[in-house]
Amino acid sequence: MREGLTNRQDFSTSRSLWAIVRANTLTYFNGLVLSGFALLLVLGRWQDALFGLTALANAVIGAGQELRAKRTLDRLSVLTAPTARVLRGPQERELDPREVVLDDVLVVRAGDQVAADSVVVAAERLSVDESLLTGEAEPVARTLGETLLSGSAVVGGSGLARVTAVGAGGFANRLTAESRRFSLVRSELRESLDRLLRWIGWAVVPLGLLVLNAQVQVQGGWGPAAADGRWQVAAVDTVTALIAMIPLGLVLMTSVAFAVGAIALARQQVLVQELPAVEGLARIDVLCIDKTGTLTDGQTVLDSVTPVRELAADGAASWRAALAWFGADPSAGPTIRSLRRDYPGSDGVHAAAAIDFSSERKWSAATLMGGATGTWVLGAPDVIVGLPEFEAGDHGAQAVRLAGQFAGSGLRALLLAYSSAPLTPADVAEERPPHGVRATAVLAFREQLRPHVAATLAYLREEGVDVRVLSGDHPRTVAAVAEAAGLGPDPGFDARELPEDAEAFASAVLAHPVIGRVTPAQKRRIVQALKSAGHTVAMTGDGVNDALAIKDADLGIAMGAGSAATKAVARIVLLDNSFDHIPEVVAQGRRVLANIERVSVLFLTKTVYAMALSVGLGFFLMETPFLPRQLSVTDGLTIGIPAFFLALLPNRRRHAAGFLRRALGFALPNGAIVAACLLGVTAAGSSARLDPAQIRTVATLVLTAAGLWVLACQARPLKGCRLVVVLSMFGAGAGVYLLPWSVGFLDFAAPPPWFALLGAVAAVAGCAGVELVHALVTPKASQDA
Repeated sequence: MREGLTNRQDFSTSRSLWAIVRANTLTYFNGLVLSGFALLLVLGRWQDALFGLTALANAVIGAGQELRAKRTLDRLSVLTAPTARVLRGPQERELDPREVVLDDVLVVRAGDQVAADSVVVAAERLSVDESLLTGEAEPVARTLGETLLSGSAVVGGSGLARVTAVGAGGFANRLTAESRRFSLVRSELRESLDRLLRWIGWAVVPLGLLVLNAQVQVQGGWGPAAADGRWQVAAVDTVTALIAMIPLGLVLMTSVAFAVGAIALARQQVLVQELPAVEGLARIDVLCIDKTGTLTDGQTVLDSVTPVRELAADGAASWRAALAWFGADPSAGPTIRSLRRDYPGSDGVHAAAAIDFSSERKWSAATLMGGATGTWVLGAPDVIVGLPEFEAGDHGAQAVRLAGQFAGSGLRALLLAYSSAPLTPADVAEERPPHGVRATAVLAFREQLRPHVAATLAYLREEGVDVRVLSGDHPRTVAAVAEAAGLGPDPGFDARELPEDAEAFASAVLAHPVIGRVTPAQKRRIVQALKSAGHTVAMTGDGVNDALAIKDADLGIAMGAGSAATKAVARIVLLDNSFDHIPEVVAQGRRVLANIERVSVLFLTKTVYAMALSVGLGFFLMETPFLPRQLSVTDGLTIGIPAFFLALLPNRRRHAAGFLRRALGFALPNGAIVAACLLGVTAAGSSARLDPAQIRTVATLVLTAAGLWVLACQARPLKGCRLVVVLSMFGAGAGVYLLPWSVGFLDFAAPPPWFALLGAVAAVAGCAGVELVHALVTPKASQDA
């Protein structure tokens, strides 16, 4: 232990707690917003500082998402064994698996999990289940000199194994370390917003300086404004213009829409571990699925029983009773236990002598009494037929041929054979059947498909998603399961034949939708090849062998019964292991994407008109025509409140790439029209030397009217809940100008009649312009019913 050769492994994600908090709080835009927020508080203008709460909410939600992902990764561990048994000296000791050291001798028995990579030094019918590590569904025998992988489970026999790798060098820990690499799921919405914020960031400083200079000049110039305190008015007006440019509410609304989608999915037993994953399945065009645990539930069922020789009625009854006994045997493996469903009754049948199944020997035998008299042997057909005790000239060749046909169809075959001679004590001791063994029937087993999996795959194909099956099992077995699930006839491709050359590898992957004998590294490489070909890839699985591919996919989906490692790196976990939840996940993703695109036009229109207005104010040296509180109210009526409801309404429109381009296609002309109307009103009021409060009152009216019309256009078709939302906002907008307390709070002042009329004309012109843009830009296909 002093040399550090223990099984301890220090895992850490690539971002510390402080790094996550810093990344979500100490940002450029948070600096701008919080600076303006602090300035207004210092100046005693708390009424105008409400926008600071939005920035705080954005930071809290963003940091919370990443902290949740980090905590999940930090809990990740493939090894879940509570203790490990080792031989140290003459004594067997139980230890914490982390205390195992290099060259320790592990004692492994049925039910144990292997604590470290090791080499077998003694074995007694030892068999292990490596399905969570390699994808191989069947247990494998391990004999002297063979390797046991850390994380595998012992399902039969016992043995001793000398530890050859510990800590970071172990197979399971290598997979775990790679899968723990910190990353956030790719989100088109988030990337588009980040790109938009970068563009705004380049523009906001020069525009801010332009506006500040204009506001100071309006107050009499730099010297006089600094001398008599009028710089405070200029500062408030500048903060108003700057904050209007930043679509803080859009970031918050996106997070809220993701969160609501995640809550809705949680009610369907779907856990969303990172909120932007809600949109993921709405974007994918390739879904890679594992066979065991995803298409199938991991259970084996009897497919058919084919007699290989004619039996009298009592003989048929005998072999059925024998199958019932084998299925009820407590020591039976999962495949043989599946006989219980079709042959449930073994009453009255008991074993006078028995030889338990061994994965090394590949058969078991029992001399039965009561209803199935004689000795029955059940196991691999080729092995039983090859036994010296098998009766020459019997139907062995026919049994082996039948088994080969079943294997070619992806089924597992066992042979039931019979001997009239009983097992003797010597036979049991030497693990041999009695002489005169004859073939009776060939049993074919298949893996059981999950309920509704065929309907789910059909839905995905109809939606344009290319479904691919990747498994560690034999290609024929994988192909048979895929065909049963409705993926069409496919011979299956052996991953061992995949070329090393990157281009040839990618071509082979694209040409073969069903691939067997895939290693964890190959699964990961296949996902990367599909992504490099321009596809958006989702990967499902349940074993550790799937974890790396799930981590690298655009969207990782794990089964709830899967390994801890796989669930930790997946973005979505199907808690009840039901693959038929996928359509609901797709529907939630579409709702989020389509609705956020709809409401983003509201926020981006504000950003565009704020920037255009700032340029006009700076060029013509006019005072900002709003107070921050007035802008907060109009934002709430035309953007914030309706956007919240619109973002949560049903919407099943198919996703199409180019979210930001389409949103800006509406926002740019809409924003330009609104800015032109506001500049016209402000210029007219300033030329007439009206009271600034009167100018702000009319400008707020124009902005409210135009903003509500943008809302009405984006909410179409106006029916049901959408109509209620729009009419409610129009009513609330009227109330803002009619209720005495709101008029006082917003510092409104009655304008001269001519100026009020001008404002009405500007408002009508703005609404007409917005309507024209909507008619010209909106494609027919995007108008959902």
